[in-house]
Parts: sequence; C-alpha cells; structure tokens
Amino acid sequence: MKRTLIAAALATAVATSAFAAPEKYNLDPGHSNVLFSFNHLGFSNIYGMFSGFDGEIMFDQENPANSSVKVEFPIKTMLTGWEKRFEHFMSADFFDATDEEMVTFVSTSIEVTGDTTALITGDLTLNGVTKSVVLDAKLNSAVEEHPLNKKQWAGFDATTTLVRSDYNVGNFAPFVSDEIPVIISIEAGKAE
Repeated sequence: MKRTLIAAALATAVATSAFAAPEKYNLDPGHSNVLFSFNHLGFSNIYGMFSGFDGEIMFDQENPANSSVKVEFPIKTMLTGWEKRFEHFMSADFFDATDEEMVTFVSTSIEVTGDTTALITGDLTLNGVTKSVVLDAKLNSAVEEHPLNKKQWAGFDATTTLVRSDYNVGNFAPFVSDEIPVIISIEAGKAE
C-alpha cells in the first residue's frame, strides 16, 4: 500500500510538471520601457528611458519560480529628451558607447514573494561590466486573450536601484547621484 501511494504521488508530480512547462512570451516593443532618473546637484531630477526593445520571457503561470527573462538592447537607444545630454552620456565622460554596445539582462533565479510578486535576480551587463541585480517585480495582468490582438498576454512592472560607479560610469558623483532608481514596465505576448 505504501509503495502504491508513493508511486501515485510521483506519477502526479511528473504529470503536473509536464503541464506546467514555461511558455515563451515575446516582449511588445511598443509597450515596454525602462525608465531611470538621477539628481543633478540637488537642484533637479532628470529622467531618461530605453524603449522599443526586444526580449523574451519563459513564463510559467503555474510555477512562476520556473520562469526566466532575457532582454537586450543597444545603449545608444537611450532617450534623454535633449540631444546635448545624449551626446554627453555617449562621450568618454560616461559610456563612450559604440553602435553595437548592448545592455543585457539575463535572469538567474526567481523567488516568489506573493500571489503576484517576485524577486528576479539576474546578471545585468552595462558598459562592459556584469553585476548581479535584483528586480522587485509584480505581475500586473495575465490573460488568455488580449482585448485587441486576441493573443495570450501578460504585463509586468519591476523596480531596482543601480549604482553608476559599479559600471564604470560614476563620473561627477556625488554631484550627480551615483544611485540610479530604475522603473521597468513591460508587456509580452505568447510566441506563436
């Protein structure tokens, strides 16, 4: 009897894991962005963003800890709202970026913290430096049918704080804040 119960439990576990495999979702570049801000000499807070980028989420709704995220975009897609500021960010004072230089994030683990929240740990590569960062993430919505395109769809928000000097772009600190708050908001649709 005991062997039968153990065998039944194992069979159930195997069957459940087979149904709970992560599904690939592609980021929607038109509705995904990364916002950042910094303080300038205590006088103002300046905002910038990255948008229009691609990436993928392997999303397991039944077991979110089994999910993963991968995003990549060129540093030169940074939007600053002022051409001279962008030029300064791309200069040797900060990124000295080439057209090919990328920002990448690849998750390494996901810790579920609530019904719709998780801590996503991953490797962020910026300015040729890779560091582990933690995103405080929230599932905003996951639906079987997007109201407009009729596909399975999901939306997420996340926040973190980066330290500029960790990525060798810490010039002018502390006059320009070294700690940079980051806000991420993305939508993703199930891949066909």
